[in-house]
Amino acid sequence: MSMDANLTLHTDKYQINMMYAHWGHGTHLHRAVFDVYFRKLPFGNGFAVCAGLERIVDYVRNLRFGEEELAYLAEQEEAYAPDFLEALRQFKFTGDIYAVPEGTVVFPGEPLIRVEAAVMEAQLIETAVLNFLNYQTLIATKAARTKQVAPNDMLLEFGTRRAQEADAAIWGARAAYLAGFDATSNLRAGMLFGIPTKGTHAHAWVQSHDSEANAFERYAAALPDQVTLLVDTYDTLKSGLPNAIRTARWLEARGKRMQAIRLDSGDLAYLSIKAREMLDAAGLPYVKIVASNDLDEHIIFNLKAQGARIDAWGVGTQLITAGDQPALGGVYKLVAREKDGDFVPVIKISGNPEKVTTPGVKDVYRIVNQQTGKAEADYIALKGETDVSQGERIKLFDPVHPYIHKYVEDYEALPLLQPIFQGGALVYKLPTLAQIREYHREQLALFWPEYLRKLNPESYPVDLSTAAWELKMSLIEQHRK
Repeated sequence: MSMDANLTLHTDKYQINMMYAHWGHGTHLHRAVFDVYFRKLPFGNGFAVCAGLERIVDYVRNLRFGEEELAYLAEQEEAYAPDFLEALRQFKFTGDIYAVPEGTVVFPGEPLIRVEAAVMEAQLIETAVLNFLNYQTLIATKAARTKQVAPNDMLLEFGTRRAQEADAAIWGARAAYLAGFDATSNLRAGMLFGIPTKGTHAHAWVQSHDSEANAFERYAAALPDQVTLLVDTYDTLKSGLPNAIRTARWLEARGKRMQAIRLDSGDLAYLSIKAREMLDAAGLPYVKIVASNDLDEHIIFNLKAQGARIDAWGVGTQLITAGDQPALGGVYKLVAREKDGDFVPVIKISGNPEKVTTPGVKDVYRIVNQQTGKAEADYIALKGETDVSQGERIKLFDPVHPYIHKYVEDYEALPLLQPIFQGGALVYKLPTLAQIREYHREQLALFWPEYLRKLNPESYPVDLSTAAWELKMSLIEQHRK
């Protein structure tokens, strides 16, 4: 069995069952509209960073049932009809997809992706779309939090060996990079995405030599322009640092400069302060200090508060696994279905208020105050509403507490959802990672610091238009009756 490439069955079985039921009743070509969004921000953060679109685009473009997949489905206990399997053999995504560009700062409740397609097509892609978007958005958000606490330091993604398998390692590295990390240790991610790669050496290199001094000198001789030495194999201050300083002088005598030392254990604040003193006293102020050892944004924040003299941070397990919240919880919900040739809005009612969906085909706008250049709110409007798109006066109100409201007039409405596929054809030019990184920085600049801070951020408003809110209330009332 080949483990390569074809992700068409990277889906839940109930999707195929629903496709089969639609096909059996002749409704499989009826169009439907689904929204993808998340209900709650991860990590107690004030924002999330949207990521995963490039993976989704690649998936949709290559969506085909091959003979291996069809043979497997033919063996299922549901006994799918041969004509259905033949329909799958001809399957191709022909719908429309709108999405928020990668790197966009996003918030709960707002559609990050809108899928308009034959219900059979729209159901098939749900699982994979959520898988890619949920994971990469989670990692990009974690990376952005880390960047917030160390905005001027070098951040290195070191998580591959603890990632949940190979795909998580490379796509997690990419998500971290687009949100502000500077490099990855993963060479495959570097090759596939053009991410800068960084690496030092392991304790095993030192242990495999007769002495630490000999290990350092041989490493420097082999890689004289890329020397970062791990100094905590035996004793950081009594052995590692003195030997590293001798190696740095050995390099200087040959016209070279050592780049850094790396600390991977112990009291990183104390050791980095003492290491900086020793390096400076030895006339090596240019030698940087890199730290690793199960770091995350909380530890980095606290180390900085303790005066740690660390220039670069290797962040691994806690980033690539999103250790303190390992899932985002994004959902894919039907908001409109075709009936008599038109889309009619549908709603899901729940005993949990946060699970009640917002019906109808919708667009999302970022309302930017023309005077301050800062975002006032995100505004969810029904498709076709012209007041917001034309800059007319709009009412911003809290959907839970509608009496809390204000009117805005002098604003720019930035549409967040961009056309990605139209009639199954890709119409979006995927940006480079460098462009995504720059776009992400521009996105952050739109927000007041209160919304971005790590601890107790202010809640950013995501509002419904009056028409969208009234539609939701009317459908709730209709179903209550």
